[in-house]
Amino acid sequence: MDVILYTDGAARGNPDGPGGYGAVLRFVDDKGKLHEKELSMGYAKTTNNRMELMAVIAGLEALKKPCDVRVYSDSKYVVDAFNQHWIDSWIKKGWKKSDNKAVLNVDLWERLLKAMEPHKVVFNWVKGHDGNELNERCDQLATKAADSVLL
Repeated sequence: MDVILYTDGAARGNPDGPGGYGAVLRFVDDKGKLHEKELSMGYAKTTNNRMELMAVIAGLEALKKPCDVRVYSDSKYVVDAFNQHWIDSWIKKGWKKSDNKAVLNVDLWERLLKAMEPHKVVFNWVKGHDGNELNERCDQLATKAADSVLL
């Protein structure tokens, strides 16, 4: 099954302020019917990069069987980690970057890799806040989730 996954993360007072993620999953079933699922959650203390990762993780973990997934994100942090093969180097170097500093958010990178295992995943970068309907929807979900933890 072919699935499209749009994702976005948001953080207020980045780093360590409230944040949230938004994700939209879409697929067309065998009868040609479009299915869509929206996901979002807010966190009291987080960073934008953690929320970008959580959006992809949540979308992949919501899938119930192996799929071909096209992920669309406005996060170069997430997309380039795979498309520029940074993650392969980080793993090979024991989660160290090219400057030998520790990779941040290893817990989420490992969770993302596990969530990807049953699927064939391709990452695509989209320009944020540029009128892309699903990217804009994910931004709305993420910011609403971030704002929902502001009490």
